Amino acid sequence: MNMNRRQFFKVCSAGLTGSSIAVMGFSPTAALAEVRTFKLARATETRNICPYCSVSCGVLIYSTGDKSKNSQSEIIHIEGDPDNPVNRGTLCPKGAGLRDMIQSKDRLKWPEVREAGSSEWKRISWNEALDRIAAHMKADRDANFIAQNADGLTVNRWPTMGALVSSASSNEAGYLTVKTLRGLGVTALDTQARI
Repeated sequence: MNMNRRQFFKVCSAGLTGSSIAVMGFSPTAALAEVRTFKLARATETRNICPYCSVSCGVLIYSTGDKSKNSQSEIIHIEGDPDNPVNRGTLCPKGAGLRDMIQSKDRLKWPEVREAGSSEWKRISWNEALDRIAAHMKADRDANFIAQNADGLTVNRWPTMGALVSSASSNEAGYLTVKTLRGLGVTALDTQARI
């Protein structure tokens, strides 16, 4: 690099000025070296299970809020639970995106119904939704239940009802669900683990 005497003095004076300012305490490194607080330090940790498939991976959900009675907390982070024996802290891509699903503006948070002949969805209460489901199931079972087949053998079947059972629930909950549905005569029964 060719440099004349004047350029050499400019470079040296700029370096000396910069180092003198740093020695006097105007260095940006002191401001950048501050200790930041860990973002999960004040968060509430809640253990849960990923809802996506039958593996039932454990997740840790971190939320902020003052825990008062009517305050709304906000989920700030979700990660795999290292103490869960199923996934030992790892999550698949769907499980890793669980926070986006929970906080999606398109997520349905209450029951809705579209009445016959209408093109609009109407929000209803949970009690009304369960009552409507029970009434529809009873009407369908009363109309289509088969107690005996053509040979007179007792079969107790409800062939017009199907059920898709959650595979993220425990073995005990799955057992009770299947026993209840089989007791009603449901023959079309599957789990989301195969989807």
